[in-house]
Amino acid sequence: MAEFKHTVTKEEEGKEVKDIMRMHFDFSSRLRNKIKREKLVFLNGEVTQGWYKVAVGDVVSVDLPEEKSNFPAQDIPLYPVYEDDDLLLLNKQPGLIVHPTKGHPVGTVANALMHYQEIHNQSWKIRFVNRLDMDTSGLLIVAKNAYCQNDLTNQMKGNHLKKTYVAIVSGVIEEDSGTVDLPIGRPDPIDVRRGVMEDGAPSVTHYKVLERFRNYTLLELKLETGRTHQIRVHMSHIGHPVLSDHLYGEEKPYIIDRQALHAKELTFQHPATGESMTVTAPLPEDMKKAIETIR
Repeated sequence: MAEFKHTVTKEEEGKEVKDIMRMHFDFSSRLRNKIKREKLVFLNGEVTQGWYKVAVGDVVSVDLPEEKSNFPAQDIPLYPVYEDDDLLLLNKQPGLIVHPTKGHPVGTVANALMHYQEIHNQSWKIRFVNRLDMDTSGLLIVAKNAYCQNDLTNQMKGNHLKKTYVAIVSGVIEEDSGTVDLPIGRPDPIDVRRGVMEDGAPSVTHYKVLERFRNYTLLELKLETGRTHQIRVHMSHIGHPVLSDHLYGEEKPYIIDRQALHAKELTFQHPATGESMTVTAPLPEDMKKAIETIR
């Protein structure tokens, strides 16, 4: 579990507790206010106020608020690839929605996580750091506290959290690698589809050819940005839509019954330990079979 504790130095003597917190604990303003409301700031082990002044050798510490989600628990399979007290990384199977919506209130990863916590005697609020489309498989990061969620979100915004995907796309791409740097927006607010638009958000996708087939190409893709449907939009726009992506113009359900897109690898700095981490998820069976079919 992330630990927030600091011993006051000579240079910091006379400062207020809240100053020490701002200097050494990178909390969002929302989390800082919640910590204050719940009286979770301590000076030498005793509950304290932000305006108290500190002396050399004093220990300022903070506990994180205890929180819990309230989604209905459902016994849905989950496939963890990494877990500690702060993070849980899942290899999400295709066909599973990440978060409950009005149209899909149950049968989601969130419902499965409630069951997961019950059987593993855990209790924490479910915070998704990244999202995957229902029919995209691969790595999903779940933060177990607000601090880790905020830190990883900032890593994504700063392009320090690296995301690598594998996709099968229609057509043979001749160049060994390339970059699609085109803005993405939502042409119709009622339609879920996105598209390349002049006034869209900046979006950059790098791709590298892993293998070529008669009518398809296996790609590795790295994202600099994380727009909704980014890979699907970019590849469709350059004439190589993802295999079986019915939304963006490539329907081959007899090869694979969902878009052939998998979130293969994530590289990031662990928010609590500062350790650089790379986590991978193996290619799912349906994509392996699709590759054998087109090979």
